[in-house]
Amino acid sequence: MTELESWMDAYLRAWATNRPADVGALFAEDAAYYPEPHAQPWRGRDAIVKEWLARKDESGPSAFEYEPVAVTADVAVVKGVTTYPGTTFSNLWLIRLDGEGRCTEFVEYWMEHRA
Repeated sequence: MTELESWMDAYLRAWATNRPADVGALFAEDAAYYPEPHAQPWRGRDAIVKEWLARKDESGPSAFEYEPVAVTADVAVVKGVTTYPGTTFSNLWLIRLDGEGRCTEFVEYWMEHRA
């Protein structure tokens, strides 16, 4: 399993559980999370966990499928589709991982599908 696959597995687990420890384990202490490309980032693990939990998905039916588009030593680009009842989103993520499998920078591009 690659470092990216391991991180994505952990991300999906955190998305499903919303446990602070699961979310926090994804990110380096000084990570930056951009919820939109031009938004101010959430800086630092504690802030990321706080903001994630403030916006968490409520339990219920949902699905996420993804595929890596490009993976280098510095950055991974992941294309995904998130499906909720009645709503679907396309996602493009830029993910930078450190040597310990934690994310140092996460940039999320997303678009809701038209009905």
